[in-house]
Amino acid sequence: MSNRQMKAIGLLKYLPINQPESLLDVMMDVPEPTGRDLLIRVKAISVNPVDVKVRAPKNRTENTPKVLGWDVAGVVEQAGPESSLFKPGDEVYYAGSIARPGGNSEFHLVDERIVGLKPATLEFSHAAALPLTAITAWEGLFDRLGVSNTTERNEGKSILIIGAAGGVGSIATQLAKHAGLTVIGTASRPESAEWAKNMGADHIINHYEPFLPQLKALGLEYVDYIFCLNSTEKHWVNMAEAIAPQGNICSIVETDELLDLTLLKNKSVIFAWELMFTRPLFQTSDMIEQHNLLNEVSRMIDKGHLRTTVAQILSPINAANLRKAHAILEEGRMTGKIVIENFE
Repeated sequence: MSNRQMKAIGLLKYLPINQPESLLDVMMDVPEPTGRDLLIRVKAISVNPVDVKVRAPKNRTENTPKVLGWDVAGVVEQAGPESSLFKPGDEVYYAGSIARPGGNSEFHLVDERIVGLKPATLEFSHAAALPLTAITAWEGLFDRLGVSNTTERNEGKSILIIGAAGGVGSIATQLAKHAGLTVIGTASRPESAEWAKNMGADHIINHYEPFLPQLKALGLEYVDYIFCLNSTEKHWVNMAEAIAPQGNICSIVETDELLDLTLLKNKSVIFAWELMFTRPLFQTSDMIEQHNLLNEVSRMIDKGHLRTTVAQILSPINAANLRKAHAILEEGRMTGKIVIENFE
């Protein structure tokens, strides 16, 4: 470990976010990169529901500060001895691994195989909003649901995105539309419906009402794909009714309730989970696919085919602003992403 010190935001106790000790400003040693790790000088971070879930109150304490944060944009400070994809000075963005310390610190270690080159046309703040949601949306659509990247193959096909105005939904809507699908998003408020429409959704339905009658009102008997980004168990019956025979459903939202998979049997429907941390968590042989897809997202951003989903930017990166961001997320009414930039 280095003798250098860095600023970080961490926790020792798992407390409600309105308590000052829920997230703390701390000093920590700057880590040294080994193997294929990169040491990143962090310029901007974004906050996701996973941060809130990990930080949620529980009867446990940490001996050393636990650092959260799985969305980073920054600059390569130092490359490990086995790294080959990046060099010092490269501007990058990534989500990192849930199994390692998060990126809410001045410097951060990350395996280069899950890092992409930052879109050249974006500031660090706007790039930081992208990695976790872009990886989740990309893997959910193309790896789990099996959506084709070729627009001709998607002609006449449709996808229902449940929770289209959130962080993942905003990117998934754009990717699905770019792939040539008819996109039906769900939203329950005028502002979230407008946001989803601006992201490219062709139609909006209300996820508090039965799906199938709303789809039929749009002239759709079923949808070919469903991407569930909100409350899997609450929407399960509606999804089973709305999915086409031999269709595909993917969800990113875990549930404590048992799902009745028999509802999918007569239609021979495929159901899959998506967790963007799976590849780094299990060090899968195709882990570098996250590097590849982040680079492709960068190219799409720079060509104007995708846009970032920043809704709010706070500064500087400190415990007070992170507590504020967590509190906003806990309200459950967020559209787009909250970004925090610049250490003082």
